[in-house]
Amino acid sequence: MYEILLSFTRPDTLAAYLVAAAVFGTFLTFALPYLQGNKLETRLKSVATQRERLRKQSRAALEKKGLRRKDDSVVGTISSKLNLAKALEDPNVVKLMNQAGLRGPGPISAFYFARMILPFVGALIAYLYIFYVNDHGFSTFLKYGSLAFGAAAGFYAPNLYISNIAQKRQKSLMRAFPDSLDMLLICVEAGMSIEMGFNKVSQEIGVASPELAEEFGITVAELSYLPDRRQAYENLAIRTGHEGVKAVCMALGQAERYGTPLGDALRLMAKENREMRMSDAEKKAAALPAQLTVPMILFFLPVLFLVVLGPAYIKYNKMQGKNEAAPQVTELQVERDYA
Repeated sequence: MYEILLSFTRPDTLAAYLVAAAVFGTFLTFALPYLQGNKLETRLKSVATQRERLRKQSRAALEKKGLRRKDDSVVGTISSKLNLAKALEDPNVVKLMNQAGLRGPGPISAFYFARMILPFVGALIAYLYIFYVNDHGFSTFLKYGSLAFGAAAGFYAPNLYISNIAQKRQKSLMRAFPDSLDMLLICVEAGMSIEMGFNKVSQEIGVASPELAEEFGITVAELSYLPDRRQAYENLAIRTGHEGVKAVCMALGQAERYGTPLGDALRLMAKENREMRMSDAEKKAAALPAQLTVPMILFFLPVLFLVVLGPAYIKYNKMQGKNEAAPQVTELQVERDYA
């Protein structure tokens, strides 16, 4: 071990390590694009699956909304037998999962199963840490309160995880949504139907935002198979959960109902969403100085003080050393003169 650490002090060995790191970084830079999967292809496959599901649902002509499906996996079987959907019911879970892009009975079963298991896992981790690793001097009440906190954290962890996914997905949607409205406007004014326009835009916008391409593909399928076309626009607004998309879907629904021109509505909505995106960017830029205050205090100011005061402190120490050495020289000279 000492020899390995000593090798880092040798210039030739250190240069060899740096060259090896540079070669590895270069190789990784060229190889990483080939190792990544095709997200757009995966999204389009999920859209095709969703379209097939809607086709079967429309042909079945059920009176109830939606198609009753069953999750045959192990988690789904356990959730069904224990009736976790009723015992741990969350009215917003379906809406939140749709906004996160998690559809079907499988994610819902996994959500309720995780909500049942994670409180015990969190309490167990808190118990092992408090009673066997470090109790931090807690009293008995605080120790058992830590167990309750671990259980509560495990219970709400699935909601936080899905909310985080939904927020990231919504940001990806809204970055490309104004541009997609411009393309949709061009398609409609070129004479395409709204279904063909959505389909064309989903193909073109997939590189910038696979999530938005997926949503537009599902909307095309719903426009083709749902009995009420306005329901397809309402579903798009619910899946995205953004006010700008809701306004656009409302305008499309009104155009579908009253026959108003789609071009004027899309042009106005595209302008408003572009202004909304610019307003969000301005808000982030305005909040940046306040967010940089703490990093500047922690990282910049100490270095600045060290650079400014360091030379003065060094000169002060040298002057103090000279002042302490001067009397000793004088005493030696006096002793020599006296002798």
